[in-house]
Amino acid sequence: MSGAESPQLAWNDTPTRLRNALKQDEFVLFCQPILALRGGGGFALAEVLIRLREEEQALLPPGEFLPLFEEHRMMPLLDRWVLVRILQRLAAGCRVPRLAMNVAGQTLLDEEFPGFFTESVKRAKVPAAAIVFEIDENDLVGRPQAVKRFAERIRASGGGLAVSGFGRRMDSFEALERLRPDFVKVDGSITLKIVKSAAHEGMLKAVLRMAVSLRIGVIAECVEEQDVLLRLGALGVGYAQGFGVSTPRPLEHLSPRFKAANAA
Repeated sequence: MSGAESPQLAWNDTPTRLRNALKQDEFVLFCQPILALRGGGGFALAEVLIRLREEEQALLPPGEFLPLFEEHRMMPLLDRWVLVRILQRLAAGCRVPRLAMNVAGQTLLDEEFPGFFTESVKRAKVPAAAIVFEIDENDLVGRPQAVKRFAERIRASGGGLAVSGFGRRMDSFEALERLRPDFVKVDGSITLKIVKSAAHEGMLKAVLRMAVSLRIGVIAECVEEQDVLLRLGALGVGYAQGFGVSTPRPLEHLSPRFKAANAA
C-alpha cells in the first residue's frame, strides 16, 4: 500500500504537511543496537529508525509516510532532519560509539548533502566517523555513479559507509568490491534461513569470504533466534542485529544518564 492510499495520511496539501512535520519535530527517532560477536562483545553501533507521531500520539511506521516524502522528492530534507538529531544525541553523550542512518536514493543524488554533513559534524563537534550512512543494495547497483560521488565525499569528511540488504541480487558483489564500505549488512532473507538451509548458509559464506578479503565488517540482519545467533558466531560473522539481539528503543535510551538512572 502506498502512503497516498493510507487513510491515516489523507492530507489535502501533502508537501506543506510534511514540511510542517519537520519544522515542528513531529518525528521520533528509535534505535536498534548492533551486537559485536567478537572482541568481547558489546554494542558496536546502532541503526537509527524513524517514526511519525500522528493523531492521539500514535507512532506511524516509515511505510506510512516515506512513500509521500519520495513522491514529493523530499527525502533529502528528511535525511537532513535525521542527521542533525543524531549528531545532537552523539554530542550530548551516547553509550554506542557509532550511529547508522539509512540514506535515501534521492539523497544520494543530492550534491549538497555531503557538504551539509561536513558542516554539521563540525558544528556539533562530533567525529565524522561516528556516523555511518547505510546505502541499500538496490541503490548500490542501480545508481553506481551517484553512490560513487556520495561515498567519495563522505569518506573525505571521515564518515562511514555500509551497504544494507545485501545478498538479494547476484550482481551486487562486483559493486561491493568497488565501493569497499566499512560494513555490509546481510539481508534478513538469508540470515533467517542459515540454520535450516545449506543454500542460504552457502550464500552467507560467500559474503563472508569476500568481506574478509576486502576487510569489510559483516552484520547479519533480522537475527531472531538463539540458534541463528550461535551459528553466526561459529561462521565468523562479526556483528548481529535483530529482535533476538535487541528490540528498537527510543534514541534517548542511549544516553549515559539513562543507563545510570535505570541502574539505580
